[in-house]
Amino acid sequence: MKHATLRQLKVFEAVARHLSFSRAAEELHLTQPAVSTQVKQLETHAGLPLFEQLGKKIFLTPAGSEMLHYSRAIIALFRETEEAMDHLKGITGGKLNVAVISAGDYFFPRLLAAFTVRHPGVTLNLTVHNREELLRQLTENLTDLAVMVRPPHEIDTINEAFAPHPYIIVAPPDHPLAGQKQIPFSRLTQEPFISRERGSDTWNSLQDAFGHRTQQLKIAMEIASTETIKQAVVAGMGISFLSAHTVGMELQTGQLTVLDVQGFPAWQSWYVVHRRSKRLPPVALAFRQFLLSEGAALIDGMMAYKSAAPPPAGSDTK
Repeated sequence: MKHATLRQLKVFEAVARHLSFSRAAEELHLTQPAVSTQVKQLETHAGLPLFEQLGKKIFLTPAGSEMLHYSRAIIALFRETEEAMDHLKGITGGKLNVAVISAGDYFFPRLLAAFTVRHPGVTLNLTVHNREELLRQLTENLTDLAVMVRPPHEIDTINEAFAPHPYIIVAPPDHPLAGQKQIPFSRLTQEPFISRERGSDTWNSLQDAFGHRTQQLKIAMEIASTETIKQAVVAGMGISFLSAHTVGMELQTGQLTVLDVQGFPAWQSWYVVHRRSKRLPPVALAFRQFLLSEGAALIDGMMAYKSAAPPPAGSDTK
């Protein structure tokens, strides 16, 4: 094993996590043959097969399970070493690792841009995920900070609200309900609803907004892409419950309109989250403080949708 490389371990870990060479190749931005070559080289160093194939599926061998355990430990040690070096560098020259839930990618790059104007030496590593993958980023210590709507309960984290997050009902501008005031929930149940997939943050927020009445909605489609949902609504296929932070362009161009529904907007909060045991490098501490002190005002200034907003919910340190 003395000739094995960190690159081989990282490639192997991705294949083992997905149990798929193709999905690992996609994640790592490599070709599938390149992934296979790295794994074969690691198997040569180990002297044992790490995967076995049964039908069209691959599985870890006993040697592969052991290799996965130690690979993750080695990768984590390299990451901790990098973080220690970042501590010594301070903010200037530091690397900011931040992961954000998919609804945040409509405004979050501009927050990062504002931060780097003040700290021009900072290197950025931004990743965008659905909720499941974002929790994995936290669990496996792949990110310093996570920005999300619903802080996790299954991980010991410190969660701090930094900005209000409104959810609204959107429709095409020629919809019969457009322009009506204080539309009751009973009227919404007559319309086809296009929603995010169950288990997503948006779906859970919809359940918070409607409670037990959610089952009365006429869910015509569940789609795992906010962009596809917006296009379906624009095309007149139904109405939808979406984050106001995801529809700014469509509201500005008149492709979508906000329905005036009783009890809306439905308010959540944006949270900045990190593992309680995580030793945040100086650049992450600085960015966390930047979000807490200025995030709300900056996000509000970017949004096309304006509504009197309640203050963010209090921080939750569990």
